[in-house]
Amino acid sequence: MTPQPSPEAGAAVKAADRAHVFHSWSAQDLIDPLAVAGAEGSYFWDYDGTRYLDFTSGLVFTNIGYQHPRVVAAIQEQAAKLTTFAPAFAVEARSEAARLIAERTPGDLDKIFFTNGGADAVEHAVRMARLHTGRPKVLSAYRSYHGGTQQAVNLTGDPRRWASDSAAAGVVHFWAPFLYRSRFYAETEEQECARALEHLETTIAFEGPGTIAAIILETIPGTAGIMVPPPGYLAGVRELCDKYGIVFILDEVMAGFGRTGEWFAADLFGVTPDLMTFAKGVNSGYVPLGGVAISQEIAETFGKRPYPGGLTYSGHPLACAAAVATINVMAQEGVVENAKRLGESVVGPGLAALAERHPSVGEVRGTGMFWALELVRNRETREPLVPYNAAGEANAPMAAFAAAAKRNGLWPFVNMNRTHVVPPCNATEAELKAGLAALDAALSAADEHTV
Repeated sequence: MTPQPSPEAGAAVKAADRAHVFHSWSAQDLIDPLAVAGAEGSYFWDYDGTRYLDFTSGLVFTNIGYQHPRVVAAIQEQAAKLTTFAPAFAVEARSEAARLIAERTPGDLDKIFFTNGGADAVEHAVRMARLHTGRPKVLSAYRSYHGGTQQAVNLTGDPRRWASDSAAAGVVHFWAPFLYRSRFYAETEEQECARALEHLETTIAFEGPGTIAAIILETIPGTAGIMVPPPGYLAGVRELCDKYGIVFILDEVMAGFGRTGEWFAADLFGVTPDLMTFAKGVNSGYVPLGGVAISQEIAETFGKRPYPGGLTYSGHPLACAAAVATINVMAQEGVVENAKRLGESVVGPGLAALAERHPSVGEVRGTGMFWALELVRNRETREPLVPYNAAGEANAPMAAFAAAAKRNGLWPFVNMNRTHVVPPCNATEAELKAGLAALDAALSAADEHTV
């Protein structure tokens, strides 16, 4: 439902924002944020009444769309019952959320430490690994994103790390597999997998296995490009961790809770980590919530030894009530199955068809409701449509593509030379087809920059 346009109200919201709100990851004087009047399901709209189909799911967190009535009602009911309470107590919403999450995590990841979001979940997972092993270093991949707090941003493998990288955070980066832009001169997925694992084991050897507490990977890297790992890679990393006594952490903040057509992306590969971080889709982002799912062995480390960490709002009742409602909605309404089915039957084939029509599409990759289009200037050379970390005029081709998508009523997820297709996991077939049609039109703007 779209309300009556109110440009005056929108102007007031925009003016207050520009006067007082300091935005993340932005040069403050160069941004022009859209004033949002409302949202429902897969859509949101501005104060002029312009409606957008959201192919970003916010920041890939509205896995059940905006304003799901059952989750809104659960938050309201919890607020009337017990709005907040300290984390040291047993609270019904917190206990039930932990139980429902533990039911769905792989293996013996049955203890849940709640945080306020994904970045602090990563912070605490790393702290647990270091305390459990007594070792200082953590290995993480280039082409990754783990959060904006100090440890998490140092683990990150994209340019957002650079300004905060002190080179003293105990982090070592390595190359994970990505056949389309292989660092290993591979020609097949099998070669890419084998050579990436050899590279990782060599990195472990030269860093000193006895100094490495953990290896952390996004199960399927999200913001960095939705690069589904080749068969056998994550199992191979699991074997290396077991061989050298290293804690294996999987970051499922973006890939978890139905996004890949499974409850967790780890389920696609049959791999169980020692620690797994989550956030975003756990309650569709309705109230901030994240956490770490902990294996029995690591939980036992802190059975008689206090864990030195916590947060004032850990397991906040409103956030946990939203998680309980979200997980129940997903189970009862078949949201995970919808993401898998329509990913296979609509999104994947639809994007493949776009690749056939548009020379700017170099590669399509993904699963479920988690896809990326790699946009290029030249398919043969695979030159990216814009340079790595492009800004200003250098980024004009991607800016033109994004503007064209918005003119067609589609809000796109754009990062570097890619557009990601990450709609709500309960989006309908009709909505997905409408979004693909808008993408089809917008890609013509990118095609103009191909050679």
